[in-house]
Amino acid sequence: MGITGSIIVYVLIWWMIFFSVLPVGIQSKKEKFKERIDGIDPGAPNNPKIGIKFLITTIITTIIFIVIYYLVKLNLLNLRDYLQ
Repeated sequence: MGITGSIIVYVLIWWMIFFSVLPVGIQSKKEKFKERIDGIDPGAPNNPKIGIKFLITTIITTIIFIVIYYLVKLNLLNLRDYLQ
């Protein structure tokens, strides 16, 4: 796997994991504000903790990427053999 392919695989895995981790632990303002307040979306999260979610996503993605990288490097995951 070349550097370009590695970067593409890492970024794709990162975004998939990020969108999976994003809704974890979200509490909306809907319960907090019973009356309507202009300019505030009632479904918006109180504290989305984006920094921690970026860190968790990066750690999980790095582990998954290392596994995929070594599977490709050891020819255990080689699509070219299956296509011939």
